[in-house]
Amino acid sequence: MIPQEKTAAVTRGLQEAFGVTEWEDIRRLTRGHTSALVFRIVVQGTPRLLRIIMRPNAAIGPERQFACMRSAADAGLAPRVWYTSTADQISITDFVEETSFSASEALVRLPAVLRTLHSLPPFPRVLTGFNTTCTFLLNDAAGSGAFFQRIQTANVFSKSASEELSACHARIAAVYPRPDREAINADMVSSHNDLFKPDNILFDGQRVWLVDWEAAFLNDRYADLAAVANLVVTNDAEETTYLREYFGQPPCEYQRARFFLMRQAAHLFYAAVFLMLGSPDVPVKPTDAAPEAIHFVRRMWAGEVDLAGKDARLAYGRIHWAQFVQNLAHPRLDQSLEIVADRHPSSIGN
Repeated sequence: MIPQEKTAAVTRGLQEAFGVTEWEDIRRLTRGHTSALVFRIVVQGTPRLLRIIMRPNAAIGPERQFACMRSAADAGLAPRVWYTSTADQISITDFVEETSFSASEALVRLPAVLRTLHSLPPFPRVLTGFNTTCTFLLNDAAGSGAFFQRIQTANVFSKSASEELSACHARIAAVYPRPDREAINADMVSSHNDLFKPDNILFDGQRVWLVDWEAAFLNDRYADLAAVANLVVTNDAEETTYLREYFGQPPCEYQRARFFLMRQAAHLFYAAVFLMLGSPDVPVKPTDAAPEAIHFVRRMWAGEVDLAGKDARLAYGRIHWAQFVQNLAHPRLDQSLEIVADRHPSSIGN
């Protein structure tokens, strides 16, 4: 079950962490979307999680992932780390026995988790070409240009839909504060960056744990906030609750505007990515039907939707596209653009 070339490395890890060279039980875990091999192992009667990186990302490296994971574990956000080896690319942590976690409970619990995460000492900044969140659409002109070129080449959207997408992106990117536009940006914080997947949010009945820190780096706080909101926030009242729990007080109009614009960027990003992954035969149009969003997201939160499947990816992409199109006509878009532009006038046109 353990690849032969990793056997010695796992043995070293067990010896250093627990003083043994064997486990009592092992079971491979296949839930989630990762190129790593993940196992539940029982050592000295206690379950642990063994993770073996098989295809390291050259842009980030396991040392960054392990450092962020340890920082989060020290803060009680990630399971205890027993062993890591950047040379062998393996880690051993506590295993979390999950229990059910309703979206309504998550709406209140998760903002506090994000607040603690975003208060950690700064994670390393992202390297060029690695950012897998929607913030690269706002921060990296060259990268976003290549992204939109891919969309056009893939023929994901009709011409009119593609034009709407590009125009809205340009309006948001023109006013949204970028790290290189701000001498000091308090909203650049330690971020997980892969929380659109419920697989990375575990609940043991008492506390929430965040796992899989491969994409962690210093990022705009609203990226994590938007990704989690897409799982648990379904209306304006829930948005107010969510942001109040995160900020510790009712959100101001500027915070609501930043949040709304980042959610719009997220809808754009995930629509394009998952429609391309779903490989539709016909370009999506604004009038194309999408699954009922709340029902789909609730099923996703409950673990009933696997985004590894083509149909699920296509449905997920259509949901984000439908929300994106709906928001294009919402008065709040213009209001949010104006509020953010007024706060950061030097950003406009740069």
